[in-house]
This record gives sequence, structure tokens and C-alpha cells, in this order.
Amino acid sequence: MTPGRNRRQQDQQLPEEADVMTTGHTVGPVGDDMTSVTVVGVDFGTLSARAVVVRADDGAELGTGVAEYASGAIERALPIAGAGVLPPDWALQDPYDWRSALGSAVRAALADAGVAPESVVGIGTDFTACTFLPTLADGTPLCEVPDLRERPHAWPKLWKHHAAQDQADRITDLAHAGDESWIARYGGRISSEWQFAKALQVLEEDPAVYRRSARWIEAADWIIWQLTGNETRNACTAGYKGIYQDGQYPSREYLAALNPGFADFAETRLAVAELSALGSRAGSLTAAGAALTGLPEGIAVATGNVDAHVTAPAARAIDPGQMLAIMGTSTCHVMNGSVLNDVPGICGVVDGGIIAGLYGYEAGQSAVGDIFAWWIGQGLPDDYTADAAGKGQNLHDYLAQRTRGRAPGYHGLVALDWMGGNRSILVDHHLSGVIVGLTLATPPEDVYQALLESTAYGTRMIVEAFEAGGLPVTEFVVAGGLKRNHALMQIYADVLRRPVSVASSDQAPAVGSAIHAAVAAGVHADVAAAAKAMGRKEHALYLPDAGRADAYDVLFGEYRTLHDYFAGRGAGSNDVLHRLRRLRNAGGGAS
Repeated sequence: MTPGRNRRQQDQQLPEEADVMTTGHTVGPVGDDMTSVTVVGVDFGTLSARAVVVRADDGAELGTGVAEYASGAIERALPIAGAGVLPPDWALQDPYDWRSALGSAVRAALADAGVAPESVVGIGTDFTACTFLPTLADGTPLCEVPDLRERPHAWPKLWKHHAAQDQADRITDLAHAGDESWIARYGGRISSEWQFAKALQVLEEDPAVYRRSARWIEAADWIIWQLTGNETRNACTAGYKGIYQDGQYPSREYLAALNPGFADFAETRLAVAELSALGSRAGSLTAAGAALTGLPEGIAVATGNVDAHVTAPAARAIDPGQMLAIMGTSTCHVMNGSVLNDVPGICGVVDGGIIAGLYGYEAGQSAVGDIFAWWIGQGLPDDYTADAAGKGQNLHDYLAQRTRGRAPGYHGLVALDWMGGNRSILVDHHLSGVIVGLTLATPPEDVYQALLESTAYGTRMIVEAFEAGGLPVTEFVVAGGLKRNHALMQIYADVLRRPVSVASSDQAPAVGSAIHAAVAAGVHADVAAAAKAMGRKEHALYLPDAGRADAYDVLFGEYRTLHDYFAGRGAGSNDVLHRLRRLRNAGGGAS
């Protein structure tokens, strides 16, 4: 850990914590009748876009619209006739889906809210981070260029595209060998999910596609380009996913050492005049953007942002020490700090990465809800599904109900939450899941319970890494779809031995984008003021049970033993998971 240095708060006084809704100071040319002013927030998730219409003065949610992506996550084959099977660990998306879902979701939200489009003064958007696409100079995605459409590397790579692990390892190893100062800001390892690893994979596996790319851009910034006609790069994704630190990307010399053809990647495909601060105005909605969304031409469009980081003000989790876990298919953990420390195994730390005036820290787990869905998808006994249907329960609630009241450890199982690899603190997507303790008498609900617990143990590893790095966690706040799983939330409170607060909104990322839209439109002075006026949470909704917490301490010790053993690093570990991954990727052994 490097010595922490104080971060001046740039004349910005963060609001005192409060859980009741209050009205913030308003500025800008919006008139005195603030109740008539609305903003729109759009959250682009892994499988759908969700839009909300929010009242700008107090954050009241007036209407919601959701639109699914027609092609979803493209993991098996391109959605075109005659496409071959994609290799292992690939995950792509279709930018047509993003545009289509944007228009549908916003129009549905406006209709649901029953407000006139003319009341909307701004729109903000967020995206799943690490979703990148190569484009022509005018922003046209390469996958929409007719002669490139059948080439998989021309398509946007979704965050969970993990096929660039080898490139990520080389980026990490060369950074350490050359004493690159930026590597410590990323916990000492670069992820296969990130921009440079994915771009290097394209160069090395399909150089023709790489050469055709004039720009390489996060979807979070690309969608802003579509709405405003301006190409911008937001400080959040550039810092966390684009290795942009202290005003620069990795040097030309470093990139050339990775691959000579990669030397000019940053200066030709990434560079813009300057990065855009979060909450700033990226531009005005164009006529084409207005036609797509049904919103008035000329309204403010906020700078793009990441789904996790944009949620912090919506959940009132912007003060130093408030860790926010956005829990859905995966989990992202973000937290502000007033000092700059190096924390091994985290995803990154960026000055102003969450809110201006503080250092924003990020960690995460690559699969959480996806793990639970995977187990349900394996199929349950017919009597289980019939009983659940008779009780009017979904299968997740049904399995949780069958374990209610049982003491921790009753099932004799411990699982490692690595079905999607490990994002933090090992930063290794070639790891895979492990379940220990299975017997012929183990029923489905016991495995389900162990998988729930495994994700809580993974989060505890992250919390302890932050605190060992000199960043105490003073409050744990949850947002995202999994906050509705009451059994899971109680497990987290018990495993973490601390209360769990919960964001009030079921659409917190979209509300966070609306908060940034309100700032970009001049309704609130800054994000901190807007968070105080428009954000909401339920403080300490779940409290730890002392007896169960003691039992989970013992189980967590077993989890840590397995974690260190299967990490495949250092004395006493076992590289079996990597060996099995190599066999799988090679198509197995001799037939």
C-alpha cells in the first residue's frame, strides 16, 4: 500500500447523511414551478434498457419503461444466417438493440408517467461498463459495415466477454516488469474485461478488423454520440476500464512492447480533447435523438456513466466509507475515499470516478445472480416445481423458503463463487466454480443455499481487502435487482457482521442517471446536492444475528482456505482449475 494522501474536496461540502427525502438547492433556467420539471434516466443493462421519468426537485419516480434487447447477450453464434459457433468465453451484443431499446423504453416511460415530453429538461444514461465497440470515424459500428458483419471481432464485446485473459495477463506482467506506476491503481492486475485487453485481442486475432477501426469506444460513450452528435469520453470508464491515470493513457513505448501494431492505439483510437466530468453536459439532444426518443430537441444530455457508479447518488452512498454493492447478474462494489491508497486486487481507483472531490474505488464479482439462475436452470424435481406453483412462489423464493430457520453449516457445503471467474480480489477469469461437501443426500435447496452464501463470502473478501488497504467500510448499501431477495440480504448481514442498508428505488441506476441529467440541465448545482434532493435509501434494513454471524465466521474460514488453495498462486495452492480450463478450451484430451 502506498502512503495515503489527503484529497482536497475542491470547495464542495458533501451533504450530511440523511435517509428522508429533502429538497435541494435548484439553479438554472427552469422557472419557479419545479414540480413541473422532469428528467429522464436510462439504464442499459446486460439484457434490457430501463428508463424512468423522475421529478427533478425531489426524485419522485413518475413512470418506468423497459425494453428487452432482441439478441440479448450473444454467446453462442452471431444473429445472422449461417453464423458459426463462437469460441468459449465470448459474449457480444448488437448496437441496433441499444438504439431500439432506448427509443422504446423512453417512450414507454413517458406514457407511464403521463407527462408531456415538453416537461423533460434533460436525459442521462448509464451502461454496463467494459462493453466496447470498434467504429468508423463517424461512429458507425464495424458490425454494421456490410463486409465486416460476419466477422465476430467487428461486434461489440459485452462486459462478460472473458476471452482476452491471455492478453490481460501479458498487460499485467509487462506493467510489473517495467515498473509502470499505473498498475498499482488497479490492484496490481488488469482484467480481461477491460478495454486494452479486448482491443489487443482484436489486433492479434483479426488484424483486418483492427485496422478498419478508426475509434474504439465504450458503449456508455457511444450512445451519447448517437444522442448528441458529439464524441465524448467520460472520466469514469476511461479511468476504471481504460487505464487512464494522472492525465494519460499507457505510453506508446509500453504499448509497442505488447505488440508493435498496438503502439498508437491510445493516440489514434481513444484520444479526445479532454475527458468529460460526471454530471457535465455532453451536448444537446439532436433532431435524430429527439425522433428516436420522443423527447424535445435541444434538451441537455448528461455525460455517459457506468451503471454501478451512477447508482451511488441514487442510493445516498457518496460519502467516504459507504460501500455500495450493485447486485444483479454480477456485483460491482464502489466506494468513495478521501485518501489515495493502493488496494491489491481491486478493479481500480479514479480521482472523481464516482463524484468530484473524492477518490472513487471499485471492486466486483463477475457472477452473482447468474450463479443462482444457473442452478435453477439445471432443473428441479417435478414435485418442487409443482409445489412452488401451488404456493404462488418463484423458484428462488421457494428454495430459500425450504431452508428457512436452519443453522449455518447445516448442509455441510462450501462453494467458491467463481462460475464467471474472479473479478476481485484475484482478477482471474480463468478460474471456475467449486462446490465442496456434496453427498447423495444433498437436495437442491442445500446447493442453492451454499451458492447464496458463496457470494456473501466473496463480498467479505472484498470488504476485508478494502479495510486492510486503509479504507474502512462504515456502511454497506445494496442496490440492484437482488435487493429484493430477502434471504440473500440477511445472509449478507450475517456473513459481513454488519447492517445492510438498501436503496429505495427498484431502478436505482436509472434514477442515478436522472440525477446526473438534472445536474447537466442546471436544475441542481452538483451531484452531491442532487443526491441529497433526489436519492433515497432504507438505512440498516437488515441487521446481523450474532449467533448466525459466529457460525458464518467458521464457514468463511473454510471458504478462505479453498479460495487460497484453488487460486493457483504461491506455495500450497493448486493450479487444477487453470489446467481444466486449458483442456476445455483445447476441446478436451485425446479421443
